[in-house]
Amino acid sequence: MARIAVIGAGMGAMAAAARLAVAGHRVTVYERASTYGGALGSVERDGFAFDTGPGLLHLPAVWRDLFLKTGKEPLERCVELVQVDPSSRHVFADGTAVSLPNASRAGVVSALDSALGTGAGERWGDFLGRARDAWDRSRRPLLEEPLWPDWRTLERDPYPAPRQRRLLRTRQASTLAEVAAWELVDDRLAALLESYALAYGLDPRRAPASAALLPYLEQTFGSWYVVGGLRELARAVYERCLARRVAFSFGSEVVSVVEKDGRAVGIELAGGTVVEADHVVAGVPVGPLISGEPWPDGQVRPRRGAGGEPLPGRFTVLMALRGARPPRTAHRTVVHAPHDGAEAGAVFGGRLAEWPTVTVLRPDDARLRPDGASEAVTLSATVPGHGGPLDWSDPELRERCAATLVERAEAAFADDGTASGGGPGGTGTGTASGGTGAIRKRLLWRETLTPLESGPLTAPALAGAGGSHLLPSNTTRIPGLYAVGGLAHPGGGLAHAGMSGALVAGLIVEGADFRGSQ
Repeated sequence: MARIAVIGAGMGAMAAAARLAVAGHRVTVYERASTYGGALGSVERDGFAFDTGPGLLHLPAVWRDLFLKTGKEPLERCVELVQVDPSSRHVFADGTAVSLPNASRAGVVSALDSALGTGAGERWGDFLGRARDAWDRSRRPLLEEPLWPDWRTLERDPYPAPRQRRLLRTRQASTLAEVAAWELVDDRLAALLESYALAYGLDPRRAPASAALLPYLEQTFGSWYVVGGLRELARAVYERCLARRVAFSFGSEVVSVVEKDGRAVGIELAGGTVVEADHVVAGVPVGPLISGEPWPDGQVRPRRGAGGEPLPGRFTVLMALRGARPPRTAHRTVVHAPHDGAEAGAVFGGRLAEWPTVTVLRPDDARLRPDGASEAVTLSATVPGHGGPLDWSDPELRERCAATLVERAEAAFADDGTASGGGPGGTGTGTASGGTGAIRKRLLWRETLTPLESGPLTAPALAGAGGSHLLPSNTTRIPGLYAVGGLAHPGGGLAHAGMSGALVAGLIVEGADFRGSQ
């Protein structure tokens, strides 16, 4: 039985803790905050409740596997999972709207043909076919296995872009923006594709073509909602840890990893207390906890902005509205910016976009509202990170950004109470520029969260682009010290964080014999 200290109580760290405890180890989690869950936080006020992190779950099989491997109760007995259908509604800058069904490629193709014109669905379907090939080629090394020692083989993009005649020579798309422009042709399809990259804080102009995996995973494996909010998933994982006798120490800030004879042998807490451990698992940035570089020469380094600037973050508006949620309202509506490069230019240039892409979440969940005559709604958009040109502690900046999101989100409410445009879940047309005033008329109060509070967005590891979108290995240059969560392989997102927990547990339990999660 080894003594294992886990730093941080985020989802990846708790996933590792539960698996290690089941393997017979004595595990203690040290968290500087007063609660668990990391990005899966919540805000409650006046009977309203909101998720402060992701609002939908993708690849739930990762979490099903965790519950299967760590106890008798499956995931579905610990939380209530509901498939979201339609998976999403999209309102484009020209007013066109389309609702995409959940986990149905044929349904998505048909919906796009109906809303955007014949041929649009076929182009998107062909694109998804190529994205599937990229998934088949990269699923094991980029999700289910530790980062290969010869990781440079992942510098090559697995996306099979068709060869096209461009500027008097034959070329293949190498970035997601080129895939959008050359293969999808339609600006609305391009906006749809690039919105997936922006949601993870990726610049579509620089993200490799293999970022095509992002829409493929969602549209193939589906979108799921956890009744009560995704905070309920964090609660279930925390309770599973407790059932496996994982100990938690909240309000405990770890300031350094203790090293002896070149190996991690414990942690030091604020105040000077030293806790001995045989292994240390860090669910927080490793660099500040040790002296020197965390990873050996030639290893992948943590991802940074192109010019060293902070990574983008998420701006969120939590809105308490009077009035019931109309029937047939889509759970998620994405109001797209024009496909002219202005949004990416602003986000990755350290400016607020005049017209951001806004995601509107309107869950039909009685547990999130005080009564049937009210609605809890969340708006979010990708914005420049804190610490660069923008200072998110500035109240005027926060208010200006919130007002912009509310104005753009009005397009998601344009059909409330009407039958025009096919209804809230339909495929008709409206306006993406807002202006109906529906939100302002119903607003009771709102709160905002910025990158200052929520930190940077973390993206999944992607092959291609010379390896610039890979994440550091779960092992470090210091034996006994491991990295877990969205800042380590296989990267950000709930599914990838859960897999990082499985990988770290496998590396500790099986050592050099570990070949990946099954």
